[in-house]
Amino acid sequence: MTPQERYKKIKQHLKEENPVLLDVISSYEALDKTARSMGLLTPEESYTSNISWWPLISILGTFSAGKSTFINEYVGQKVQTSGNQAVDDKFTVICYGNNEKVTTLPGLALDADPRFPFYNISEEVSKVDENEGNRVNRYLQLKTVNSDRIKGKILIDSPGFDADSQRDAVLRITNHIIEMSDLVLIFFDARHPEPGAMRDTLEHLVGKTLEHRDADKILYILNQIDTTAKEDNLEDVMGAWQRALSQKGLISGNFFAIYSEEAMNPIEDRAVAERLKRKRDEDLARIMEKMEGVKIERAYRISKALEDFAKEIVNNKLPKLQKALGQWGRRVMVADIVLIILLAGGSAALFMLKLLPSAPGTLLGVVAADIVLFLMFHFKIRSWVASSLINKWQKIDPAIAKAIENRTKWYRPILNIYSSGWSKRAKERLEKVIEKSRESIRKLNDQFVSPAGSVPKDEQTV
Repeated sequence: MTPQERYKKIKQHLKEENPVLLDVISSYEALDKTARSMGLLTPEESYTSNISWWPLISILGTFSAGKSTFINEYVGQKVQTSGNQAVDDKFTVICYGNNEKVTTLPGLALDADPRFPFYNISEEVSKVDENEGNRVNRYLQLKTVNSDRIKGKILIDSPGFDADSQRDAVLRITNHIIEMSDLVLIFFDARHPEPGAMRDTLEHLVGKTLEHRDADKILYILNQIDTTAKEDNLEDVMGAWQRALSQKGLISGNFFAIYSEEAMNPIEDRAVAERLKRKRDEDLARIMEKMEGVKIERAYRISKALEDFAKEIVNNKLPKLQKALGQWGRRVMVADIVLIILLAGGSAALFMLKLLPSAPGTLLGVVAADIVLFLMFHFKIRSWVASSLINKWQKIDPAIAKAIENRTKWYRPILNIYSSGWSKRAKERLEKVIEKSRESIRKLNDQFVSPAGSVPKDEQTV
């Protein structure tokens, strides 16, 4: 799918879901155009593929932590199979569909559709194993369900997390969805009160997620707390998990305890039952509030991502690229000067030693030969210097390596690349994109914020 086709699909989606963001997609087009002119993007690439255009809630957790039961109760239909054993080893994307029955589609449906957060995910999987990308159906599936609860949003159910048995491809996908999500629910099982035995799982699901700048979007949920009723030790179990989480950096907040009323074990002690239900109802209400708020979160994230992409180029990519091209230009110019001296000196020596006649025709022939030799060696040298820089940056930042390759093509004048004119123009265009991003956020604020309070026009006075 070309970027133009992708823009068209996204515009259709935004027209239905959030017209305020229609201006944003035009700014993404401008961002892509500038990045392509710098060589940071190929003609087939687009920054729009790095974000989800639908609100996204991902659900991660350990085996048998109650994720599927939670999803089924939230949607109001049996979408996922639940059980005490691992019943599905795929990431399942769940979204609204018109069919009365739940419909399951292969992972290719996600890999090829730019509206989903797994667009071109096969390329990411291929970075781990070049053969795995062609078998994306092993890792992904799409389910559609006719439920008003998920209209306008996407749920992602992950396979039960067992760090010791996960392949690198699954870990890459997990990191991808955490990065893309507006809300991440991480489930743990209260039936296993010794979190120390799950050190590797906690390291990835907690330690890694806390590295994100928007770590507040991650909720840690201790599920099936009804199993603590017999020993009446909810506080002890919660305390053990909270201590384990705090060791990974989670100090407070975003920790919830719930259970499923449909799947719960009978609780004989009425006082304990009421206490657990009160805790469950309070925490579940807060989780539901977070889940319903993702539509607003997504709109702001799309606008903010535009600014972040542009700032990343201005503050990070552009300086690195300028430095690399400066090195390339200086090395080529030094080599050119040396080459000119050698060629001119060699020709002069031939005339001084009278190895060549000093006739005008001979002189013109020597000059022409020197020019041809200079151009041959010049293009070889600039290509060799560029290749050495590309190989160096390929290990540091592949985007910079790609840009160096683009900016040092043989037909680009070296003095133009060596100067700062092109980078100045690129920076000016990116600053316009950043301002457009901020403008879109202000428009979103107008939808939800009115510090002074709105006053009907017929009540306003001059």
